[in-house]
Amino acid sequence: MKSITIKGSERESVGKKATKALRNAGKVPCVVYGGDKPLHFSADELAFRDLVYTPNAHTVAIELDGGASLKAVMQDIQFHPVTDKIIHIDFYQLFDDKVVTMDIPVRLVGNSPGVRNGGRLLFRKRKLAIKALPDKLPDFFDIDISKLKIGQNISVSSLLNDDFTILHPDNQVVVQVKTARTAIVTDDEDEEGEEGAEGAEAATEEATQE
Repeated sequence: MKSITIKGSERESVGKKATKALRNAGKVPCVVYGGDKPLHFSADELAFRDLVYTPNAHTVAIELDGGASLKAVMQDIQFHPVTDKIIHIDFYQLFDDKVVTMDIPVRLVGNSPGVRNGGRLLFRKRKLAIKALPDKLPDFFDIDISKLKIGQNISVSSLLNDDFTILHPDNQVVVQVKTARTAIVTDDEDEEGEEGAEGAEAATEEATQE
């Protein structure tokens, strides 16, 4: 998995007054958990741009004044309710021999023949939570939908890998193509009599996303 470097300074004071002063100076107060004790540091808000404002998943190399450095993943982030500025970030320290939980984005590859025939593509899970050792974390789950026909789906069971554990049921649907009223079902896309029921349902169903 790709890593982003964040350069910051260890915080000597973690009180409300010191935290407010940091934010007024355009810095974000942060905490790293998972080590012997929590590590408090701050960094410029702009340093987090490529980590926060992206659909991609990254690990983080935190480099502090004085030469200290560590690897981590972002666990939680808080935004100001009015300005949307980042006001706090929690990280979890990575160790080569300890598994970590992380959300990995899903990417769809190719064009579905079911969609070309008028079906509705429903992207059910845009991210999947997994557990893995840090060096086994994938950047993406790439799902090929070039053979996905009307009435078919791709579930978690097709994504299982010995390198990590997916924290969703094997039958969890990630992406599917459902029948729409205008869909054309070809001979090799037999819906087994479900087209009428699916079409009525599709008229009112909205895709759920995560």
